[in-house]
Amino acid sequence: MSESNFVDYVKIFCRSGKGGSGSAHLRREKYVPKGGPDGGDGGRGGHVILRGNNQLWTLIHLKYRKHVFAGDGMPGSSSMKTGAEGKNVYLEVPLGTVARNAETGEQLLEITDNGEEKILLRGGRGGLGNVHFKSPVNQTPRYAQPGEPEKEDWFILELKVLADVGLVGFPNAGKSTLLSVVSAAKPKIADYPFTTLVPNLGIVAYRDHKSFIMADIPGIIEGAHEGRGLGDRFLRHIERNSVLLFLVPADSRDIMNEYRVLLNELGKYSPELLDKKRVLAISKSDLLDDELMDELRREIDVTPYILISSFSGLGIEKLKDILWDALNER
Repeated sequence: MSESNFVDYVKIFCRSGKGGSGSAHLRREKYVPKGGPDGGDGGRGGHVILRGNNQLWTLIHLKYRKHVFAGDGMPGSSSMKTGAEGKNVYLEVPLGTVARNAETGEQLLEITDNGEEKILLRGGRGGLGNVHFKSPVNQTPRYAQPGEPEKEDWFILELKVLADVGLVGFPNAGKSTLLSVVSAAKPKIADYPFTTLVPNLGIVAYRDHKSFIMADIPGIIEGAHEGRGLGDRFLRHIERNSVLLFLVPADSRDIMNEYRVLLNELGKYSPELLDKKRVLAISKSDLLDDELMDELRREIDVTPYILISSFSGLGIEKLKDILWDALNER
């Protein structure tokens, strides 16, 4: 998917349908001069509904659809006939979509399953017909209830990528290269910072026809939670990952300090991220000889960790084992 086609944030204005008014009709037939009230209820106004679609990976189809209007309910009629309901509007969204109120920021709902439907904005209820107001005291009520008005508001839809493993690291740590090696994903790879501008997903094949999903998140820099670099725009994608795979290159000046800076950025963005399972991988380890590898192992004080190389294949299969165990650890 090209970078220009990846949209994970849209702001839309939605209006539900208003309810139809109830009927105040009185039954009048040739041989039934006093038939009494027979007004039907008004129809419900249409809802605005979000529906999960696992064939979608972006919100681009909603980027230019700024206004969404549902249909109004129809009024009731004679013979206690209920008016037709207003037409619902269904917005297909990718799995992992969160809806928020644009003004308050309150999270209203999230879509995580294919075919899952949740009402974003309810239509107004239809009014009751005069038949409901008949009583021994008033046997011919000549009034009915109006339908409820429509509702309208601005909403923000955000996409949080659903993946089992999220790759976390500074720009040029080798995240995209690793994803291209362990899966069939073809992310953009180049020797300059911020090559990855959108999250990339890849399905990692494991033993006995098993698999898991890995996400390459755009690089984090110190101060990202405050908006530096690409800012915290993509940090939310990490919230849905079960395991975080930290990638620090072997040619880094201070591997453990770089790892702690990454942890600090995640913690400042959302403390809950520090509760996720973590694996540290030292990328580009083909640049090290045996002596440097031994020295590096003495410096690393976190577990689990592994030395890997996407270029030579060093440690790649063992990394898959570690990730699979972390994902299936009870």
